[in-house]
Amino acid sequence: MKLHVLDCGAMSCDLTWLLLKPGRTIRPRSERDRPVEWYSCTTHAVLVETDEGTLLWDTSCPRDWETRWVPTGLQEFFPYDRVSEEHYLDAQLGGLGVSPENLDYVVLSHLHFDHAGNVRMFAGTGARLVCNDKEKEFAFGYEGAFNGAHLKADYEGLEFETVSGDTEILPGVTLIEAPGHTPGTMAMRVDLPESGTMIFTSDAVYLGDSYGPPAIPATIVDDLSAWYASVEKLRSIAERSEANVIFGHDAAQLRSMRTAPTGFYG
Repeated sequence: MKLHVLDCGAMSCDLTWLLLKPGRTIRPRSERDRPVEWYSCTTHAVLVETDEGTLLWDTSCPRDWETRWVPTGLQEFFPYDRVSEEHYLDAQLGGLGVSPENLDYVVLSHLHFDHAGNVRMFAGTGARLVCNDKEKEFAFGYEGAFNGAHLKADYEGLEFETVSGDTEILPGVTLIEAPGHTPGTMAMRVDLPESGTMIFTSDAVYLGDSYGPPAIPATIVDDLSAWYASVEKLRSIAERSEANVIFGHDAAQLRSMRTAPTGFYG
């Protein structure tokens, strides 16, 4: 069993989007030179190789983000501009010698554009596309082209299998229902023989500073009560399993990790 963390570069954004603290206001990139804490909002994917299948967790941002995100207006607030050629998802997988046809599962923690941005890469490859049932219901059910960071151009027309509740999808790989950020956000637990348990929170917890305790919410939260409950659920699982908790967009944490193609966890 082997786990690869794929560093997919970073968006830029006002830290207020990720961490609600007094005295901050959200600014677009046109105002980035004004005094504000402009944060390197890292994005990553995870490749898990097991004897019974290979799984990709999340797909990061697309190469054509600048034009694809225009309907949402969020390209002004989350420009994917801290990225080089080797950071794009196809290059990260290629660095490991992995092609889309090699994957058995592509699991989306949720369907926001910075997590589902490259899911079409896996259409028709034989990979099973998986998300939470509540996430699929919401993401395919709203009117119009987008709702916040849900952008139908990313995923409309694709066939998704769904899971509900906490689900072991491969031996040692469990998807954890953790709603709040979106109706069907999931985290992923991977139990590794040597490295121990790792929990990837995705946007159920953005940053180490969000985790607390006490937990500090973000601007983009669908259901605040559910968000708090999910953070405490993940904390309980992490404490029982002595897990290493990997947050969704924590730049300092990602820089401290073993990342592909040279580093891995086993």
